[in-house]
Amino acid sequence: MKSSQYDKGIKKRKKVLGIKYVNKTIKNKNIFNEDFQNYIIINCWDKVWNNKFLSDKQKSFNTLCILAATNKWEEFKLHLEGALNNNCNLNELKELFLQISLYCGVPTGNECFKHSLSFFKEKKINIYKEMKES
Repeated sequence: MKSSQYDKGIKKRKKVLGIKYVNKTIKNKNIFNEDFQNYIIINCWDKVWNNKFLSDKQKSFNTLCILAATNKWEEFKLHLEGALNNNCNLNELKELFLQISLYCGVPTGNECFKHSLSFFKEKKINIYKEMKES
């Protein structure tokens, strides 16, 4: 499937989630999941993420809140990378997770911090340096 919506969706998806991840999902498309992949590229990544009234940074914050509230931790970690790609800094993420703790409960907030620290370690992100600089 090729269309301008598809192309714009792929471009946005690569900007947010990273070229390597998106190329892997394209490579793993098959007869079973192709319709789903095309659906999310056009509807999620073009029609929603390419909308103009919220910044990509705000969309990343919203996405992290929703994923935390619904306990989608694998997607949460994926969108942590997207949040960093969209210039969210660690101090902002920390504050966001405190707000999630308030509205979704302390156990959910705990999971946010736990998965984030694991992600930062995996990506070799020095939290002390990054939080001091932002």
